[in-house]
Amino acid sequence: MIGGKEIRIKIKIMIKIKRKRMAPQLDLFPGADFTLAMRMEIGLVCAALLLAGCVHQKPPAKVPPPHPPQTYITPHLANVGRVEMVNTGGRFVVLSFPAGRVPPPGQHWSIRHLGLKVGRVTITGPQREIDTVADLVEGEANIGDEAAPE
Repeated sequence: MIGGKEIRIKIKIMIKIKRKRMAPQLDLFPGADFTLAMRMEIGLVCAALLLAGCVHQKPPAKVPPPHPPQTYITPHLANVGRVEMVNTGGRFVVLSFPAGRVPPPGQHWSIRHLGLKVGRVTITGPQREIDTVADLVEGEANIGDEAAPE
């Protein structure tokens, strides 16, 4: 077992060996050559820099950007059908509606092609699921036209 004295001796020897391997230095303690005036001047410069960094103007308070206007999406609740089939000889059309929105028989609806009214129908039935039959009262209808209540 190695004692504390032997460890200290080995450390001193290792330090001496390392110093011999290192490049020669001009000063062992480079800070020891500063005069009192130089140390005071360096201290004052450091203190001035420290205070200058602490005493600074605060940036102006940031104004949050205005919120963009919110977009509201409202569902299109109008009951609008679509012409699925046209029988020009029998003067009737088959209209298709959203589920649960098929109109009852007897109502009068207008047929629109690209937004222009081109005909008028009366819902007559029969009705099957989302489809119903309507008689062409006036005008004409083409597949894909919209049917809307008058």
